[in-house]
Amino acid sequence: MKLAGKCALVTGGGSGIGRASAIALAAEGADVAVVDLNMAGARETVARIEQRGRRGLALCADVGKKAEVVAAVDAASAALGKIDILVNCAGVGRNAWLHFMEEEDWDAVMESNAKGTFLCTQAVIAGMIERRYGKIVNVSSLQGKSGNPGTVSYAAAKAAVIGFTKAAAKELAKHNITVNAVLPGYVYTPMTREVPEKVRARHVAQIPLGRIGRPEEPAAAVVFLASDESSYVTGATLEVGGGFLM
Repeated sequence: MKLAGKCALVTGGGSGIGRASAIALAAEGADVAVVDLNMAGARETVARIEQRGRRGLALCADVGKKAEVVAAVDAASAALGKIDILVNCAGVGRNAWLHFMEEEDWDAVMESNAKGTFLCTQAVIAGMIERRYGKIVNVSSLQGKSGNPGTVSYAAAKAAVIGFTKAAAKELAKHNITVNAVLPGYVYTPMTREVPEKVRARHVAQIPLGRIGRPEEPAAAVVFLASDESSYVTGATLEVGGGFLM
């Protein structure tokens, strides 16, 4: 298996792409700590990890709060022995037209998506630097490149994740740590299930492959970037969107 002997921490692992990524990492041999505010969801993901014969750990933390992030990383490191792989997938979206957007909604989206990626990465890199090995995979979005009416906060936060990925990749390369981003397009998750059917149909009409993605599809890209098969890839943004930005 590609990830035998490796230990991973996945934020937002209680559902959607985060859950699919955690399970896919375990299927390739990794032990996985799952961080989420939804502990029922995190425990369900851990159960599926353990069904694959790997160790799993459910941890509750708000990725936008430094103390909680540090505590979660410390607990994961103690339980698993190390963190080789970090998948930053936690995030929220609060859609609104720009002129109606509330400041607290903007702050919540930026904190969970952009600040959370920064805090979690900062918390794991000391151990990675010491061992001269690390794989950091940030889940951004095609929205970070294309934008979309009514999603200005989400698009801005995901664009920040892309910029963070490239700068961090340049900083950490000398320590043999790679930093890459997966950019999912329209994927069927708890977040997109709330989209009205008419809006969903309009999105699908713009996708050359003509369908909504499955969480397992960006998860497969996460596994590639978390494995040594991507040993010469860093600072990259891998689009998984059915050709939407062609």
